[in-house]
Amino acid sequence: MIEYFEQITQEEQDMLTEVIRTLFFQTYLLERRYDRRTGRMQYVKEYRTCSKHLEFLQEYFAIAGIALKENAHMGVIYIQGGQVWAKKLSRLGTIYLLVLKLIYDEQMAAVSSSSHIVTTLGAINGKAGEFRVLKSLPSVTEMRRTVALLKKYQMIEPLEALEEMNEQTRIIIYPCINAVLLGDEIRELLATFGEEDNFGDETVIQSAIEDMPE
Repeated sequence: MIEYFEQITQEEQDMLTEVIRTLFFQTYLLERRYDRRTGRMQYVKEYRTCSKHLEFLQEYFAIAGIALKENAHMGVIYIQGGQVWAKKLSRLGTIYLLVLKLIYDEQMAAVSSSSHIVTTLGAINGKAGEFRVLKSLPSVTEMRRTVALLKKYQMIEPLEALEEMNEQTRIIIYPCINAVLLGDEIRELLATFGEEDNFGDETVIQSAIEDMPE
């Protein structure tokens, strides 16, 4: 394995190092991300690097008991196993993340031709309202902070600037939203949010990527 690494160029070595750091940080890589400058989905160089050296990286992560898998259909390379990605989210962040997963599943079930789903901030708040997990509409500051955090972890991509955010703001849901729980489990968890008025202000969400169909 070390011999393979030493045989590639310095540039490729640096790219592989960056890919490994990213996978440990957020557990997945997207094949394409939205580029606001061009208004189009653009290929991500880290994904290409990972796909090119996939066998080497699989052996690397296997040492730590972590499986590295590629779902070419969804355009996601992800890791499973080990203690990976345990991040603290606010209550609103947790609610948004779970609701986004439900919206993604619903639209994909409607025979979507794309692995990327577009929704609106209003639809997210509306879905949360259906489960009665929001006592009132969050402040603009809270919504901006939450959307910015989920954008940081490449779960979503707002199509408008955060400073201009409103109920009509369009949001891309990336396929890595599959990193959270399954639909039925999400509904059960959201139900507990609605039942518990004193639910903690901060919640830990740990990656639980399911085996996605190839």
